[in-house]
Amino acid sequence: MATAKEYGLGPHQFPRGWFVIAEASELQEKPLALKFFAKDFALYRGQSGKPVLLDAHCPHMQCHLAADSAIIAREGAQIEGDSIRCPYHGWRFAADGSCDDIPYFDGPKPRSAKLESYLVEERLGCIWMWHDPDGKEPDYPVPDLPHWQNTSWVKWQLDHLGELEVHPQEIIDNMADARHLGPTHGAPCEYFENEFKDHVYIQRQGGLHQEYQAMLRTTTWYEGPGILLSHQIFGDIESIEMIANTPVEDGCVKLWHGLMVNSGKENPTMADVDRARELQAGALASLAADFGIWKHKKPAFRVLQLKTDGPFSLGRKWYTQFYMPREAVIAVQTMVNGVHGVLGLAEPPPESLLHRQVLADT
Repeated sequence: MATAKEYGLGPHQFPRGWFVIAEASELQEKPLALKFFAKDFALYRGQSGKPVLLDAHCPHMQCHLAADSAIIAREGAQIEGDSIRCPYHGWRFAADGSCDDIPYFDGPKPRSAKLESYLVEERLGCIWMWHDPDGKEPDYPVPDLPHWQNTSWVKWQLDHLGELEVHPQEIIDNMADARHLGPTHGAPCEYFENEFKDHVYIQRQGGLHQEYQAMLRTTTWYEGPGILLSHQIFGDIESIEMIANTPVEDGCVKLWHGLMVNSGKENPTMADVDRARELQAGALASLAADFGIWKHKKPAFRVLQLKTDGPFSLGRKWYTQFYMPREAVIAVQTMVNGVHGVLGLAEPPPESLLHRQVLADT
């Protein structure tokens, strides 16, 4: 697997940021066993409704909290309040990782009887984890969309795409890649630009889709390194696509995909829901073209860049900020911030700048 070090991204092996780790509907009465950032985690929903993420292995005898063979695990009896019991000996850990009960011991808890607890939030039908190699608090908010609360929009049900042995750098390169849209997706762009604003990376592009003979206009953005959101107007269809990537190991990511669709009605019908699901399947088929290329390509540690390519080097520089200590971030942002066009392609028309002010306020 290609590593962050080989791409020259910075001193950290994994990036800082908010990352999807599960679909919210996956959290039922039992904990989930997860692996991200080369670490094992246990994710569960407390009885208050709060999602909780802890290191997976009980400090007593290193049992995985989400092991499912024990009686209390099979009966769904591990969760008590917002605490969880180890399925091996029943030691109980609170949402902050402290041991709050040992069923057969009344003395003081050992000081080492604790687990690391991680900041998680629930947004957009997903559970998000804040990951920072330096252990600091978030420096930007959880990605969100006002459309999620608008009843006219049919919400996505996520496609779980599994793991892919590719470094996320290769995925994020698509943001600058104006010239792959024709050969890969059948939608060559007539206009294209990128904008960098601190932790946000924006792409605006549009052109005639060759298969459907309809104009496709998209405004796509990353909020941090792990979440792509894309507002799309395709003929008379308005949608927002999400593609989430979260590192599992250095050089391996887990991917999710979703599409929410504006029905144009205050109360969408089942026919609207069915249509939205069909449109999501179509969007997934388009993503599959990229997926197949990522799966079989060699790592591009350096891009042989032409003047008429998009600004790959700036996009890669932007991405490095998430692998660096906080004190180095402002210098990177200052270097790349601004709007950058592509030689040979037009600037976006005024109507394509819908998200410029929205994102300026992010």
